[in-house]
Amino acid sequence: MKKKVKNPFTKQLEYNCFGCCPTNPIGLKLEFEIENNEVVATWNPKKDYEGWVNILHGGIQVTLMDEIASWYVFTFLKTAGVTCKINVELKRAVYISDGQIKLKARLKEMKRNLAFIEVILLNKEEIECAYGIFTYYLYTREKAIAHFNFPEKENDFID
Repeated sequence: MKKKVKNPFTKQLEYNCFGCCPTNPIGLKLEFEIENNEVVATWNPKKDYEGWVNILHGGIQVTLMDEIASWYVFTFLKTAGVTCKINVELKRAVYISDGQIKLKARLKEMKRNLAFIEVILLNKEEIECAYGIFTYYLYTREKAIAHFNFPEKENDFID
């Protein structure tokens, strides 16, 4: 069963995240769902994000993957964090003309205040095009609320 993830940051005046702000004119405008124990997103690549002709830029692929990893931290780990390490393998080209891609994020491992988030990027045939482990340094919930505008209510992300 899928549940839509709400974006509570849209209420903040200065919010303009490249990855998930719905009003950032050059942003990716990602939206998320919870499916089983994963955060899932679909996204339609545009020529604006092209690297080589008809191929989604590798840096944009990594940005998409990092963004969904952060939303795993928000929704499942109920805090904020910062990316401290990225290890990504770009396995095959993502063709813009193929249309919608899918991203999935899940927890691989926790070590103290480090979360290792596993992310895959799939093309329209659901073939894995990129795989990564994103290491997040997690803040305490109190620090996330006080310093990173993290919502105080735990249900601010899920209906």
